[in-house]
Amino acid sequence: MSKRPTYETPAQKHKDELASAYGLDNHGLINLGRVYWNLSTPALYEEALFRGEGFIVDGGPLLVTTGKHTARSAKDKYVVKEPSTEDKIWWGDYNQPCTPEQYAGLRKRQLAYLQGRDVFVQDCYIGADPEYRMPLRIISETAWASFFSRNMFIPLKNPEEYKNHVPDFTMIVATGMHSDPLIDSVRSDTAIMLNFAERMAIVAYAAYGGEIKKTMFTVQNFLLPLKGILSMHCSANVGTAGDVALFFGLSGTGKTSLSADPKRRLIGDDEHGWGAGSVFNFENGCYAKVIRLSAENEPQIWDATRRFGTILENVIFDPITRRCDLDDDGLTENTRASYPLDFIPNIVPEGMVRTHPKNVVFLTCDASGVLPPISRLNHDQAMYHFISGYTSKVGGTELGVGKSPQMTFSACFGAPFMVHHPFVYAKMLADQMAEHDCTCWLLNTGWTGGPFGVGHRISITHTRTLLNAALDGLLADVECRTDKLFGFQVPTTCPGIPTEMLDPANTWDNQDEYWKKYDELAARFIENFKLFEEGCSPEVIAARPKRLSQL
Repeated sequence: MSKRPTYETPAQKHKDELASAYGLDNHGLINLGRVYWNLSTPALYEEALFRGEGFIVDGGPLLVTTGKHTARSAKDKYVVKEPSTEDKIWWGDYNQPCTPEQYAGLRKRQLAYLQGRDVFVQDCYIGADPEYRMPLRIISETAWASFFSRNMFIPLKNPEEYKNHVPDFTMIVATGMHSDPLIDSVRSDTAIMLNFAERMAIVAYAAYGGEIKKTMFTVQNFLLPLKGILSMHCSANVGTAGDVALFFGLSGTGKTSLSADPKRRLIGDDEHGWGAGSVFNFENGCYAKVIRLSAENEPQIWDATRRFGTILENVIFDPITRRCDLDDDGLTENTRASYPLDFIPNIVPEGMVRTHPKNVVFLTCDASGVLPPISRLNHDQAMYHFISGYTSKVGGTELGVGKSPQMTFSACFGAPFMVHHPFVYAKMLADQMAEHDCTCWLLNTGWTGGPFGVGHRISITHTRTLLNAALDGLLADVECRTDKLFGFQVPTTCPGIPTEMLDPANTWDNQDEYWKKYDELAARFIENFKLFEEGCSPEVIAARPKRLSQL
């Protein structure tokens, strides 16, 4: 990254007009170049273009490429192990401990790196419910990262609010600074460190926008449960009757697409809290995968990819016509669009509802092609599947994940972002579902007719039809069969769905091969759940699948 331009930049004259009285020296940042405070979207466009950070493409989006990192660098996330975290964090692959000394060393190097450089500040909130919202500050050395933060988090309302803003958590993103494994005792030249004692997150050498979004989600996943609020990796919408639906799932399983339904109002597309009196969005934007997006199947997201105010990450475009090719995965399968939530026409503008969910949907992308397209789970089965979090990682959402889906078990359908032990979130979800009489569905957005490479992915049209039937109550009284291995209830009919599709065994050419694959999946579930059995109730453990040999 170059240091400050030697000549005037587009927003230079107005860079201090929305400055907070709580200055950057409070974060140890001194001897900086120019500080651009809380620039508007048009001003951030101008600064990003002036600095060569991206291009304007057809329709008006700002298109950027993120270099080495086109996905989250999950293995490079660290949490400082100190008294406030030592006995609360779920330490392991996703929450790697680092010492206060390691953090202090990297932090000092980051402070030195930023001296003389221009930085961009966005003051904002996370959490739409005023009772639980947290004041944030995102400091970045690129204008487009500040633009991303402005899109994704909740903006302040007026100059007075900006002036008086004091962050409760701060994130400093030094995109061009490399960490050093020898000096910093980290795995690579990228590092993301969270220090809950100092209420600070620092990022070194990671340009992918998702690192900003998911780091702050991780912060919420630690702090909110301590206040009795369930933090969830889910999208949420609400019907005309006030019936809220939650959609849990990893990136690429359909949370954003399925929750953006013109017949239901969108609360949010990815991260929510469920408290005593509300379901509320953490964010103010959407961060959608756009690879092979179609105007026919996903018109609302498609429209957003052609609007001023959207950021497109790693999308291929024609430099002459500036038209984008959403089918081109030349840089990554994980192409993305960041846009304000109000680009979706049918939203809940407050970002929250003071009612409770009636349906909870677990989205699983079954790459083995054996799970039914939809199933109804009882209470204990719901807890078993929530803790298991079975799905497939799709299309490069993490570094090392290529084009082929990878079968995985991700606790709470978001293990990389869960900071407490999964039992903490599972127990909170179980209690909320029981209190508010929620129906739980397992919706397979993966393959049918065979595994990946043999069968085909279930069409989004069929998935939407099944989902709408569940949410509208059309499956409440239909005849169901009990699945032989997993024991959940599988509807035998659904309006608009071919009957044979509801029993995936009927879609395979070789029935013996189907049952062999299904039995293998059951075995994987049982083996994975051994990690969590200690502390689980006997009823939840008994909800595990059976093997064919037990029938």
